[in-house]
Amino acid sequence: MEQKRREVLKAGGGITVMALAVGAGLLRPEEAFAQAAWNKAAFETKSFADTVKALGGANAVENPGVRFASSTPDIAENGALVPITVTSSIPKTESIAILVEKNPNTLAANFNLPAGTEPFVSTRVKMGQTSDIYALVKADGRYYFAKKEVKVTIGGCGG
Repeated sequence: MEQKRREVLKAGGGITVMALAVGAGLLRPEEAFAQAAWNKAAFETKSFADTVKALGGANAVENPGVRFASSTPDIAENGALVPITVTSSIPKTESIAILVEKNPNTLAANFNLPAGTEPFVSTRVKMGQTSDIYALVKADGRYYFAKKEVKVTIGGCGG
């Protein structure tokens, strides 16, 4: 009986905090639901060109303003957790996507950046084998990329 009472009080406290956050304007449910929309077609692509097209672009060009940070390894000892860090010095950067050419689905991550946000992302991806990875940046409606080969010594996905 005592355990159920504690669970009810704990749940009620959490609901109260959420309600206060919504009431104060700190949490807006419509924004949370808007974030749920995602580009399923882009995450099902099998090549760099198809991914750029699915994201709404065409003819991405290599640009030195898109860079992999030094924390992105040349050799990954474990393909299950490969750290990738990308920065962009291109003005009006809107999004940064990470693509792994030889993965079953090329697009590994896509980050939309609100205006005024520092164009920097860091994440970990799975890689099944040695592959070129791409950092794809959308800036001012155009697409730019950087490419780097990462050698995988122990497979992480698909093999």
